[in-house]
Amino acid sequence: MADEFGVLIKKAKTVPVVDWKFVDIPAGEFFLKDETGSYKRTISRIKMSNMPVTQKLYEKVNGANPSKLNGELRPVDSVTWFDAIIFCNNLSKLYQRDPCYKIAARVNLETIPISSPQWLALKCDFTANGFRLPTESEWEFAARGGTDYLFSGSNNIDEVAWYGENSEVRSHNVGTKLPNAFGLYDMCGNVSEWCWDIFAPVEPKDLSNSKGPVSGTMRVKRGGCWLDDAKQCTVSFRSGSAPTAAGSTLGFRVCSIM
Repeated sequence: MADEFGVLIKKAKTVPVVDWKFVDIPAGEFFLKDETGSYKRTISRIKMSNMPVTQKLYEKVNGANPSKLNGELRPVDSVTWFDAIIFCNNLSKLYQRDPCYKIAARVNLETIPISSPQWLALKCDFTANGFRLPTESEWEFAARGGTDYLFSGSNNIDEVAWYGENSEVRSHNVGTKLPNAFGLYDMCGNVSEWCWDIFAPVEPKDLSNSKGPVSGTMRVKRGGCWLDDAKQCTVSFRSGSAPTAAGSTLGFRVCSIM
């Protein structure tokens, strides 16, 4: 699979520093913190894309590029949470894997308006071998890379992230800053990344493989973006947006159980 993605990306006009591929994220734990305390989160092993989904790949899979800051090797932007869900299912079908996201049998998610209450019935099958958005816990564990750095891969944000002070008010090609210890690029800065979870206050207890709250109106986004300050790009900073949001600062990456 990784080789096929690499070939797809290398057909772009500009060759990235490294190939877009999936890397192993080991099982492990970390402490999710807020103003009330520190709570252990434990996750199982997964594979995660080493960079955000690029515009080249998004257009290949979903048939169009919605981005406002165009560039084949820049992260796709201006995608709603629903767009990211549909991309994951389409990518799963492309690689003949079982889609993770379903509302009901034979319901095509692409035909459902984002304002439809049908989306409230959306479920994620975390045992399926297809592609999906990471949970918030998976995202933070992966971003930390087994370290205590403020940012993903370094305490020096300029080494690992495109953010408000160095971005020249735009996104940049993926993989052009240093990776973290797991081999993940752009976890901080460039574009904020959608996660699966509903955005709500931290649940004040230790949890294993948390899927997030069961009710709410906003979805988690993580990592900060090319417009944000350094604090918003730390591995621990939490934020959320309406799932219909689709600005030039919002993108995503994908993961899988295999």
